[in-house]
Amino acid sequence: MLFFYVRYCWPVFILLSLLVWAFAGHSYRVNAKRPADDPKKRDFDRRAIILAPITWPLFLFGYISLFIIKALAYGVFLILFTAALLVFGKSSFPWLDNTTAWIGDKLLGANTFLIRMAFGKWGENTQSI
Repeated sequence: MLFFYVRYCWPVFILLSLLVWAFAGHSYRVNAKRPADDPKKRDFDRRAIILAPITWPLFLFGYISLFIIKALAYGVFLILFTAALLVFGKSSFPWLDNTTAWIGDKLLGANTFLIRMAFGKWGENTQSI
């Protein structure tokens, strides 16, 4: 069951590998035509073109793994921070109230400026909720 869809995935893998190979070859050709004093010119090895179809699945797997690790770490941090706020309460974090009020004041001031700049007289006649 695990390898049931391999016959469908294999042609896509080959097409993507050929496409990546073409991109690497084109990039090498464009880079080789640049003058020697061009700051964008890089010293690429010609054999790196051959490795392009082999390395792209590894990079894809690495990026997906890194994304999953970041998402899990964010979730754990979110849960632990929420639990810390519930357990320790408001009195343990007096700087948090001052910091959030300072950031909120700056944000509200900037948004009020933008509203008044965009709507002119209409922005001054707004009512608070």
